[in-house]
Amino acid sequence: MKTSTSRRSVKMGDQIMREIATMLIEEIADPRLEMVTISGVRMNKDNQIAEVLFTMSGDKEKINAAISGLEKAKGFIRSKLSKRIRTRQIPELRFTHDNFLEEMVYGNSVERNMPDS
Repeated sequence: MKTSTSRRSVKMGDQIMREIATMLIEEIADPRLEMVTISGVRMNKDNQIAEVLFTMSGDKEKINAAISGLEKAKGFIRSKLSKRIRTRQIPELRFTHDNFLEEMVYGNSVERNMPDS
C-alpha cells in the first residue's frame, strides 16, 4: 500500500487513531483487546484505506486473538467513526500488529550483546 504524507491524510489518520483508541477504552468490552494500544494510522494515497497499527505484549497467540477481536469490531468501529469524523466516506480499516518497538528493544540489543563464539 502506498501511503500518503499529505496534510489532509495525516490529519485524518491522527483523528482516526484518537477515536479508535478512545473506543477501545470506553466502548469496546472484548477481553482480547484489553492490552491493545493504537500506535498509528497510515492512510493510502486516496484515503480509501486506513492501516491501523497496534501494539500489545504477548505471544503470537495473543496477538492473533487481538487481530481477530479487532476484525470482529471493525463494523462497529467504522459506524462510530462515521458519526464522529466529518468526511464523506470512512476508509476501510486494516489492522496490523506494530512490532517496531519490540524489534528496537529486543531484536537489535540481543544481537549486539551476544558474545562471539
